[in-house]
Amino acid sequence: MIMKSMNIIANSAFIILSLFVSNNVLADHTWNDYHWASKTSTINLKVIDSTTADWDQELSDSLYAWSRLQSPFIFTIDSANDRSKTRKRCNMVIGQMRVCNASYGRNGWLGMASINLNSSGHISQGTAKLNDSYASSWTAEMKNHVMCQEIGHVFGLGHTSEDGSSQGTCMDYSQSEGSQWPNGHDYQLLMDMYEHPEDNNSYDDGTAVNAGGKCKGGPRKCGTSKGNFEYGKGHKIISADKYEVWVQPEADGTLTIHHIYLVEGHH
Repeated sequence: MIMKSMNIIANSAFIILSLFVSNNVLADHTWNDYHWASKTSTINLKVIDSTTADWDQELSDSLYAWSRLQSPFIFTIDSANDRSKTRKRCNMVIGQMRVCNASYGRNGWLGMASINLNSSGHISQGTAKLNDSYASSWTAEMKNHVMCQEIGHVFGLGHTSEDGSSQGTCMDYSQSEGSQWPNGHDYQLLMDMYEHPEDNNSYDDGTAVNAGGKCKGGPRKCGTSKGNFEYGKGHKIISADKYEVWVQPEADGTLTIHHIYLVEGHH
C-alpha cells in the first residue's frame, strides 16, 4: 500500500511537471517556479565544495556574485569533500547544494544542474556539475558563465534568452564577456521568488527535521543516490538547441530534475 501511494505521488507529479515544463522559460526567467522553501526571506544555504583547484576560484566568485546586493542567499561552505570518487558521484545531500567537477565523459554536456523536489514540490537538495572531459572547450569566461548558470538553476532560475544574445547575465546563452555573472534583474527575481514565507524550511537549517544526513528507512523510503545521474537515463521532456531537461522519479516518491547545458553543436 505504501509503495502504491509513492507511485501515485511520483506519477501525479510527473504529469503535472509535463504539463508545465514546456513553459520552462518565462518572461521573468523562473524555472517552473521551483524554489527552496524558507520561513524567512533569507536562506543560509550550505554548499559542499567538491571541486578541484582548477575550479575553486570560479566557485568562490560565483557564490560571491549570487550573494551580492539584496540576494536572499547566504552561503556556508564545506570544502572538505573533493576526493575523485566523491566528485564523480556528486551525490546530493539533504538540504544542501553540492558543486562538483570531474571527467564525466564526452557525452555531450558541459554542465548539469540537478534538483530534487520533495513531496511539497520544493527544492530540498541540489547539485551543479562541470564536465572536465571538455577541458579544451573552457575559456576563463566560459567557466564563469557555466558555473554561475548551473548554480542559478539550483536556486530555481531559468534562462533570460536561448538565442545566443546577451542580456548581461550568466542566465543567458551568450559567449559575451558581459555574461559571466548575475545582473540586477536576477537579484530582483530571486527576492520576488523568496519574499513569501513558507511553513517550513526545505534547506538544512540545523534543525532535526531539515538537517543534512542519511535518511533512515531503506531505499523504498529514501531512494538511492539522488543526483547520481548518468546521461541518457530518466525521461527527457525538453530537447532544445542548447539544453535538455530530464526527469527522474525516485523510489521515495520525489522527483529529481536535471537541466543539462549542451556542448555547442551537440543535439
